[in-house]
Amino acid sequence: MVRQEIKKTIKKAVRKYKVSGFLVETQKEKNHGDYSTNVAMIIAKKEKRNPQEVANLLIKKMEDKRWKIEIAGPGFINFFLSDEYLKKVKVSTKLNIGKRKKINVEFISANPTGPLTLGNGRGGFGGDVLSNVLKKAGYDVTREFYINDRGNQIKRLKEGDYKGETRTASQIQKENQKVITKKMKINFDVWFSEKSLTKEIAKSLTLLKKKGLTYEKDNALWFKSTSFGDDKDRVLVKKNGETTYFASDIAYLKNKFDRGFSKLIIFLGADHYGYIGRMKAAVEALGYDKKQIDFVVMQFVALMESGKVKKMSKRAGVYRTVKELIDDLGLDIVRFFFIQRGANSHLIFDLELAKEKSQKNPVYYIQYAYARMSSILRKAKIKPAKKLSLLKEEDMDLMKQVIRFPEIVEDTAKDYQMQRIPQYAIELAESFHRFYQYCPVISDDKKITASRLALVKTTQEILKETLNLMGISAPEKM
Repeated sequence: MVRQEIKKTIKKAVRKYKVSGFLVETQKEKNHGDYSTNVAMIIAKKEKRNPQEVANLLIKKMEDKRWKIEIAGPGFINFFLSDEYLKKVKVSTKLNIGKRKKINVEFISANPTGPLTLGNGRGGFGGDVLSNVLKKAGYDVTREFYINDRGNQIKRLKEGDYKGETRTASQIQKENQKVITKKMKINFDVWFSEKSLTKEIAKSLTLLKKKGLTYEKDNALWFKSTSFGDDKDRVLVKKNGETTYFASDIAYLKNKFDRGFSKLIIFLGADHYGYIGRMKAAVEALGYDKKQIDFVVMQFVALMESGKVKKMSKRAGVYRTVKELIDDLGLDIVRFFFIQRGANSHLIFDLELAKEKSQKNPVYYIQYAYARMSSILRKAKIKPAKKLSLLKEEDMDLMKQVIRFPEIVEDTAKDYQMQRIPQYAIELAESFHRFYQYCPVISDDKKITASRLALVKTTQEILKETLNLMGISAPEKM
């Protein structure tokens, strides 16, 4: 990765300052360079010196044929990559950031009270895409679905407390499982039944009791979750002798760690945000580090139809199912629209835009770019060059987008911001469309043609990798 090379150079230059936490970021404004770092300002603050003076000292140690360096603003150091360096960069699609560490990603885990909603769809596609990214980054990923097959909601379903035709929880679970695998094209590695935890719940309660982390009050058994930063203690066994959902959750956490996972990621709906504190407390009580569990909280989904936003309510029977949406629009569109906003933002799904078969629709725009690349490579009468040495200055903007791919994967694997992937796909497609408009790929100059065909081939490979991460098809023709 180019960014990694810049970071190495910076670390070498600032070794004596013992500084960490500096950023190296991609720049969108050309006059700010291709990459920029704030390292001089961090050192200046620590050393109580002028940031520009520090920056001037540092750039002398970072000068290199690979880039030109400038100081900007209050002390930013900007790197402008040389064309010669860009032509030699090999873009890797195989990363080993994760070093085969075992990660468990639990998502959807819908209560079997009815068909899968748009909220389930958002969490489902988000979890699937993040799993793809983590796998691409070199982690050993297990996708897991937790089957809620015990407790109050199952009882309420039997009592007909939800609108619509009453079916058994197991029937609904089977129907939902079929939608997940056949319609949503999500392949879970593990379908884990809550009912199977009965013995493990008892063992977990015994463990907590031995550690002195439980107490009895009002004929119930409580967990001292406030000892680990939770806002209140939680009931584990109710006065009627039934264990709570939280008791199951603790046993389930222990089960996952016992299976050798070093990190657990759990997707939650926005209405379960309060769940995070108690789960982190449970992880710590079991003897693990709170940093070993992360949560992705998906905000609510609304559907916009004919300019009107509709609020979804499962209990009131006013909702569209994810199956209906896929049947109406196709899987590619639904997947893209669900992941293009950050998990912490409310998502308004614009049906009219989703139905557009034009450049206005981002999915069409990206897939059209891929199909156009395929067409160019099919029609070319010569083979792409093995090296990019004859590329021109005007080709470099596209190359600069292409080299970002491993950085996009790395950043998303670290912060779980899945919207970065569709955004990158749009930016790569935009760069390609501009390149195609201003740089004739096939010309009388066979050497330049071969180099540009090599760039088109590389761009196509990277765009296909990006579409694969999103679970979206890459059509050869449109």
